[in-house]
Amino acid sequence: MNEPLAERLRPKTLNDYISQTHLVGKDGALTKQIEQGLIPSIIFWGPPGIGKTTLANIIASESGRPFYTLSAISSGVKDVREVIEKAKTSGGLFTTKNPILFIDEIHRFSKSQQDSLLQAVEKGWVTLIGATTENPSFEVIPALLSRCQVYILNSFSKNDLEALLKRAIEKDESISKKTIKLKETEALLRLSGGDARKLLNIFELIVNSETSDKIIITNETVLQKVQNNTVRYDKTGEQHYDIISAFIKSIRGSDPNAAVYWLARMIEGGEDVKFIARRLLILASEDIGNANPTALVIANNTFQAVSTIGNPESRIILSQCATYLACSPKSNASYQAINQALQLVKNTGDLSVPFPIRNAPTKLMKELGYGDAYKYAHSYENNFAEQEFLPDEISNTTLYSPGNNTRENAQRDFLKQRWKDKYKY
Repeated sequence: MNEPLAERLRPKTLNDYISQTHLVGKDGALTKQIEQGLIPSIIFWGPPGIGKTTLANIIASESGRPFYTLSAISSGVKDVREVIEKAKTSGGLFTTKNPILFIDEIHRFSKSQQDSLLQAVEKGWVTLIGATTENPSFEVIPALLSRCQVYILNSFSKNDLEALLKRAIEKDESISKKTIKLKETEALLRLSGGDARKLLNIFELIVNSETSDKIIITNETVLQKVQNNTVRYDKTGEQHYDIISAFIKSIRGSDPNAAVYWLARMIEGGEDVKFIARRLLILASEDIGNANPTALVIANNTFQAVSTIGNPESRIILSQCATYLACSPKSNASYQAINQALQLVKNTGDLSVPFPIRNAPTKLMKELGYGDAYKYAHSYENNFAEQEFLPDEISNTTLYSPGNNTRENAQRDFLKQRWKDKYKY
């Protein structure tokens, strides 16, 4: 039996589909749409091996639609146009159940390739389902993204992955012939990195390496069998997430030596330089912020530069940025401020804007008092006039508390001087 275990166990119906209950469970966002056959164009976003391709196949099957598939790695504009022409003649113009075009790794499509999809999606010749492991906000062109619904697929839980192993033991034609006891699963789950495909491939490797039909699987046996088959850096698996985490935490911890080491690990492993640059851009605001506003400028310039230059020269720019950020003063004050503000909004709802700071573009609004008593700051000494900008229900609430560093200490002194006893600084 040459077909891999992961392929043999691929679910064919929603009833067999494990996880993603927020999308296809009883009250899932897609459940009723699939039942009714009213499928929008979709981008599935999530880590590898969590069922994006499988779900696309199931949607096509259960909605009774023709199904076409392309891989962004091997398909060009010509291939896209050929499939669209086939889709149009297979029923796209004559039935409400237009064909589904599934594109795996759609983030690898160039702008011109994505552009070639626009008319087909807009005219309804095909329903597009794209799968991506990268943030579609960055990797899918805005015109195409605006025509699609983005659904996030979550990583498998421990229970989900153990259920897959149990299914393999009980239902697979080959493996079910053997007596298998899963004594320990931690090593299997760790090596898979939450990737169901990898989990089943590792499991099959272990089972097939045993000569006996009675097999006891422990963490020790898994590590012994698999250690010679693991890769140094899997940019779609567990190490992808572990090493980027180590990289970010090294910079946050002001260690430029560790930062460039983990950067080198990613570069040697073939990591996408734009992925690294995006994470630096986030860090510059989240972990440095107003302690050194220039950090965000440098990180943004780094992203733009590596997007233009590519490898191998991007390593130099990334190293400069990483070491600069590591050596920069740190503050998460603005990050904490927006988190607290979002929580406050959730807790208090849609509070009314105070009348003095409302916009009054019409005569009626002016008559109703919009903008009355507003103090134009530039008309006052030091360009400041104390007034209320928050809704009455949450007045005097301090959300931004400057960090303890040179720049933010200066901000705190400025705010104390302006607001005196109104806010707590």
